[in-house]
Amino acid sequence: MTKTVLVLCTGNSCRSQMGQVILEHELAGSVRAISAGTVPQPKVADGALRALELGGLPTAGLYPKTIDSVMGEPIDLVVSVCDNAKETCPIFPGPVKRIHIAFHDPHGEPLESFIAVRDDIRARLVPAVREALDL
Repeated sequence: MTKTVLVLCTGNSCRSQMGQVILEHELAGSVRAISAGTVPQPKVADGALRALELGGLPTAGLYPKTIDSVMGEPIDLVVSVCDNAKETCPIFPGPVKRIHIAFHDPHGEPLESFIAVRDDIRARLVPAVREALDL
């Protein structure tokens, strides 16, 4: 049975988007990943899109979403990827498991920073989700 993972950040324009794509790719068939932000930005960061593309990952259809837009989803795990989102994360209906893994925010930095964050997300987020969901 596929588990739904919500990757939560403040702007939903970089780390949570990369987390969503990486989880969908690495845990395909086991996990359905979605992402949202507490204060979504107007668009996904160009550096995040480029880092995903360079990693051979899909970027079509990515756009920042509000938490409200995913509240009706049956969520099995909430992963906050920035400290601000952890502090302002809403209460979800029912018992939802939550974990927090902070990643560096590469906004305003060169593409290499986005690539480093992408690789860090792949290295730390995927095993953490596997463990949290007993996959």
